[in-house]
Amino acid sequence: MDYADSNGIADKIKALSPWFHNLHFEDGTQSAPDHFLGDFPRFKWLQVAPFIPEDLSGCRALDIGCNAGFYTFELAKRGAMVTGIDIDQRYLEQANWAARQYGLQDRVNFRQMQVYDLARESGTYDLVLFMGVFYHLRYPLLALDIVAQRVKGMMVFQTLAMPGKEIYKQVDHPINERASLQEPGWPKMAFIEYRFAGDPTNWWIPNHAAVEALLRSAGMRITGYPGHEIYLCEPDEEAPSCITTWNRAEYLAALGVKIEN
Repeated sequence: MDYADSNGIADKIKALSPWFHNLHFEDGTQSAPDHFLGDFPRFKWLQVAPFIPEDLSGCRALDIGCNAGFYTFELAKRGAMVTGIDIDQRYLEQANWAARQYGLQDRVNFRQMQVYDLARESGTYDLVLFMGVFYHLRYPLLALDIVAQRVKGMMVFQTLAMPGKEIYKQVDHPINERASLQEPGWPKMAFIEYRFAGDPTNWWIPNHAAVEALLRSAGMRITGYPGHEIYLCEPDEEAPSCITTWNRAEYLAALGVKIEN
């Protein structure tokens, strides 16, 4: 659906509503000025932006769960060629319309797909944004393993998390010694059976220790913390994921890939 001939940006915004990203347009109009989270996701971008190069010319970027494209557009404004993926067709209609308003349609490509579909994609990205998606996934570690294989340079990871920053130093334990599993800093995720914050797609809420352990397990090295629940990371060549070494067969089986003998 093309709203290019509507009378005024405000009319176009209304026609494409409701919006979850509050986009700012040149005439001062905003897509979601009364957002319950405030000026979202601009306030999160302001935390992340200083850690991303100002000049992304020649950079190939991926925005997972792009919604209406706020982060996609910010990367494109810095010169990156950006692919934004989302499962919601309405968000992608918003993003494609907004791209034309910003004059960025030649630098962005929006696609309707699941994060798991990236397993069937080729190539890697210099910069990957994996923000606000992880806790919505029924199969989160599989998704993280898939995404990590697409990261060539930096990944910005953000997830809803439990309170607290404790980290319990893990060591091997005999099978009957399980008390340490109850320590505050043991990596763990709360499973949401029904819904959280009214959303049935909020499946998992990890603690800080689990986020770090999951990222390391996926072969990523944590390099910084731009803001609350946000992690910068990059591929760790010295500690690759087990799915690239001894546990490759399980990963491929989870993807439905038949292994030839």
